[in-house]
Amino acid sequence: MAEFLDLHSKTTKALRALAETAMRRHGLHQGQDHLLAALWERDGSTPGEIAAALHVTTPTVVKMATRMSAVGLLVRRRDEHDNRLVRLWLTDAGRALRGPVEAERRSLEEKITAGLTETELRQLTTALAKIYDSARDLL
Repeated sequence: MAEFLDLHSKTTKALRALAETAMRRHGLHQGQDHLLAALWERDGSTPGEIAAALHVTTPTVVKMATRMSAVGLLVRRRDEHDNRLVRLWLTDAGRALRGPVEAERRSLEEKITAGLTETELRQLTTALAKIYDSARDLL
């Protein structure tokens, strides 16, 4: 089983490096594409809501949002009904990245999985989902 963990670790590092390079072409840092994707689906979410959706901590989202706000991809506004809450809203620049970022991610995924048949890709996706569920249950 240690072989699986070693291979998974090496694969994760390689994929992270490839994704980082791809997202930098759009001015994004590691994970910011995921925060954008959450807002593309539900603009005006709180950092806590985004953290739950992305399975990260709220401080991680707050730190990312601070950086993304500084470059004009999103803005923070107090909730109109509960002044204690802050909501994150995309700017036009943040919305404009959707097409290019999604195309970049699709292209990267196609290149990475080009050597797999459709059946192998389906089996890999199913197996990874099961492994993720098992790992999450152990947390």
